[in-house]
Amino acid sequence: MKRTTLLHNPTAGDNEFSKKELLKIIRKEGFECAYASVKEEGWDDFDDETDFLIVAGGDGTVRRAAKALMRRKRLDKQFPLALLPHGTANNIATALQIEGHPKDIIPHWHSYRLQPFDIGRVHGMGDDLFFLEAFGYGIFPRLMKVMDKIEDDIGGTADDKLRAARAVLYEIVQQYEARPCTIVADGVEHSGNYIMVEIMNIRSIGPNLVLASDAAPGDGCLDVVMVSEASRSKFESFLLSRINDDEREFSFSTIRAKKVKLFWDGKDAHADDERLKFEKPVEVEIEILPDMLQFMVTGG
Repeated sequence: MKRTTLLHNPTAGDNEFSKKELLKIIRKEGFECAYASVKEEGWDDFDDETDFLIVAGGDGTVRRAAKALMRRKRLDKQFPLALLPHGTANNIATALQIEGHPKDIIPHWHSYRLQPFDIGRVHGMGDDLFFLEAFGYGIFPRLMKVMDKIEDDIGGTADDKLRAARAVLYEIVQQYEARPCTIVADGVEHSGNYIMVEIMNIRSIGPNLVLASDAAPGDGCLDVVMVSEASRSKFESFLLSRINDDEREFSFSTIRAKKVKLFWDGKDAHADDERLKFEKPVEVEIEILPDMLQFMVTGG
């Protein structure tokens, strides 16, 4: 019998999956399962007898688990991660094509393959800043700031939160001042005035917005997505289409690179769902760290 530990965020998403229900489903499928709430002290004290870790929550919970694993020494045991997505956006699970109810996902853990997952490392803003989804400047960190302020006024369901975030972002895009940004991707400079520059490791960001359709989390590359002042109206049309459930495709200026240097003349920045605060603009360098994590997936 395989041993696992459930890392659970009991407040994620619509709060529809309780500790009791999740443990019942996992154990019924034949897995021995310990429990740890990521809201409690000591949740990251992993038992080396564990075969894999289960992350039940949203993108933020996955990032917390990844951070705990990255603190481990190279000689320590590294654990594969199995996802039970029930956050608001679930961009990481979507990138791995993991979706559905736990009752549908858990049986696949008997037969799976390991999907390598790269991590982006940011130099210039602290010793251990990294991202799984994206690092960027401009409208998305501003969206995070606004959403924090109005969180109590939004409906309780994940769909309500996604709709609200898209509507707020549309308003931000109309008003946000484009700022100069110097971008050097694998030695080639791309500079201009932008309302958004995102260094992406996966296809989507924020409220399930696909900005880098060709990005893959295990391809050893970063996708630099830029929205300039000249592309503002196009991005507005993109957001309106998503607000109205229109899924027609849009593409934005994108560069693939392994190393990126950035200097943004502003203070709105983020790494995944963490809004970053700094006193003055700083130059950062971002590199891709291949195969830092392994996720349990099914399919080809």
